Amino acid sequence: MPLFDVYPLYNITPVSGKDMYVYDETGVEYLDLYGGHAVISIGHSHPNYVKAVSNQVSKLGFYSNAIKNPLQVALADKLEALSGCKGCELFLCNSGAEANENALKLASFKTGNSRVIAFNNSFHGRTSAAVAATDSKSIVAPINAQHKVTFLALNDVEGVKNELEKGDVCAVIVEFIQGVGGLDQGTKAFFEQVDTLCKANNTFFIADEVQSGYGRSGKFFAFQHYNVTPDVISIAKGMGNGFPIGGILIHPSIEAKYGMLGTTFGGNHLACAAGLAVLNTIEEENLMDNVNNISEYFISIAKTIPQIKIIKGRGLMLGLEFDFEVGELRKKLIYEYHIFTGAASNKKLIRILPPLTITENHVDEFFEALKKALINIENKELEVQG
Repeated sequence: MPLFDVYPLYNITPVSGKDMYVYDETGVEYLDLYGGHAVISIGHSHPNYVKAVSNQVSKLGFYSNAIKNPLQVALADKLEALSGCKGCELFLCNSGAEANENALKLASFKTGNSRVIAFNNSFHGRTSAAVAATDSKSIVAPINAQHKVTFLALNDVEGVKNELEKGDVCAVIVEFIQGVGGLDQGTKAFFEQVDTLCKANNTFFIADEVQSGYGRSGKFFAFQHYNVTPDVISIAKGMGNGFPIGGILIHPSIEAKYGMLGTTFGGNHLACAAGLAVLNTIEEENLMDNVNNISEYFISIAKTIPQIKIIKGRGLMLGLEFDFEVGELRKKLIYEYHIFTGAASNKKLIRILPPLTITENHVDEFFEALKKALINIENKELEVQG
């Protein structure tokens, strides 16, 4: 049976990984500066992670949410302690899309409204309401388009105010650093005014931290760079270091009700073991400090490369924007220099989303390769012109 062909694939087959590197079936080593869409947070095959998952699967891999699971409680307590989100409650699911879907559903339940405000170039997932709130017409099917979503520009405070005052909005959902959209951010004033407007208009303020959470921005959550208090925070990606897990952190003012949300696989024993291993490692290895130190080092070098026109993002969620489309450059990096990087809807931008364990030596390795690749491309252009 053939696979349904929806992914354009690089001709590379990774079979193993260790920390910042993956290895293909021939033994070629690749530096991973993308982490499989920011999923690998503590490095490939981290010993803590391997031990925790192996131990748990040898005892009990899964049972439903109809029974008590102390691992869920332990994960929630550790997440509260490290994130600083005191008093929040945790609902566990399986992915970022499912997290955002549940966040939007909860907002609609509690407000009685159904319209959503999202922002240009946003990406919130591929489930029904989440994809409707994603600014990409090519992935929104007609059945999804029936959801009522209004897209506004980042920093359009007046637009948000006007829409909220119509009284039919259940949620404003925002990425504090856009991922697929290209690492754009709103201003401090914008985020803080939107938070105030939501609270004044009985509207949920949803922080999509699926990609920017878990220390990637330099704080545990990207919204913590601002004076805001989201009603719901969605998480996934780096939460399980590759094991599928997601969730939402829910403000304590929101009352739960049996049957309101549900999932078969969410919060299973293996997922919680993986999630605990990630949090413990972030704490034990001071990885958030490493994020800030390496980010500063990375940006200092990027500023010296004239072909890089704009550096976007925060922490280890970074974008390098050029004045040309980067498809060929990324292919050179992967095939000739064996370095994984990421793309964005902005075709001139390379996304950098490495494991949080990255060191200065890895940064040096990347920039040495990047400089060589840029020279090769420039020489090829000169040959064509000549």
